[in-house]
Amino acid sequence: AEVWLTTQYDTGVEALLDDDGFAVDPLKALTPEQREALPPPPEEFLPLSRSLLTLDPPDHTRLRKLVQPWFTGRAIDALRPRIAELANDLLDRADAAAAARGESAPHRRMELIESFAYPLPVTVISEMLGVPRDDRERIRQWTELLFTRRGPTLTEEQRVNLHAISEYFKDLATRKRAEPAEDLISFLVQAEDDGDRLDDQELLSMIFIIYVAGHITTVNLIGNGIVALLTHPEELTRIQRDPSLARNLVEETLRYWGPAEQTFPRIALDDITVGDVVIPRGDRVMVSLAAADRDPERFADPDRFDVGRPDANRHIAFGKGIHVCLGAPLARAEGEIAFATLLARYPDLRLAVPAAELTWRENFLRGFREIPLNV
Repeated sequence: AEVWLTTQYDTGVEALLDDDGFAVDPLKALTPEQREALPPPPEEFLPLSRSLLTLDPPDHTRLRKLVQPWFTGRAIDALRPRIAELANDLLDRADAAAAARGESAPHRRMELIESFAYPLPVTVISEMLGVPRDDRERIRQWTELLFTRRGPTLTEEQRVNLHAISEYFKDLATRKRAEPAEDLISFLVQAEDDGDRLDDQELLSMIFIIYVAGHITTVNLIGNGIVALLTHPEELTRIQRDPSLARNLVEETLRYWGPAEQTFPRIALDDITVGDVVIPRGDRVMVSLAAADRDPERFADPDRFDVGRPDANRHIAFGKGIHVCLGAPLARAEGEIAFATLLARYPDLRLAVPAAELTWRENFLRGFREIPLNV
């Protein structure tokens, strides 16, 4: 079977909205005989096997409905004060570290990813799920390795780490079942919707995907937005003069340098026409979100970074349709608060190295490895 890549905005949206014609479950591409002959997946792959990313309705609908209330605009608005508190705490800590090194404004050094862009969303999602503070560094080390590109298959070390994450979350779910608290894992282990509970595999997949997807892309959103601003000085000046542009800065960053460059493959359930191309049954289609969001047919002067772009929020960086990113409201709130806090506290914010020295991480998400700043 072929894999097709659509790069235009309109055809990308068309493919993403066609839930009758396309499936995300890779098993749908197989005949019943082929499915029967498949060996059971290795145990360490269980966290990936029945997640929102790889299920179609009705299972996808059922699982998403369970967790949706935790990610509504209202639920996320309630988290905003805590997100702002964490953002300021992290910058207080970075300032204290700089002072201990004898540095003062505007010549304090801060590495943005390590000091701020990573710990902010990972702390928010850990608190939401109920992951104990003492365990978070351990999980970070496991997940970091998973997102290092090493080829089409997982290395032995990555498989070991995936198994460790799986065992950790299984154990945490068991503890939450015995002693529930006011957190998302406690909710999930007790959740019953229309008499239908999550089975163990669904529970594990849900916790894993919310934890990983709940922070890794936001790290990149924050880093990408700050680098885009600092390499476009006129846009930095513009937002410094009008801090209310922080919300639109999130949207323009998602359009200009969105963290996810393409979707997972979708399988054609029949011969399907997308645009003017017929996709044969069984072939896969991937949507290039990065290319669609730079489509000159949709966005005027698409390669220009413009914090005031009026239609920036029409990007498809979060996908579209039933598989649109569950955590989009959370990512938007975290991005807006992160940008507003950094810009308010550091009027002399600038890169500590030439922009040409910044490098992208080597994985399937788009984000910078390190972002050294002077503040």
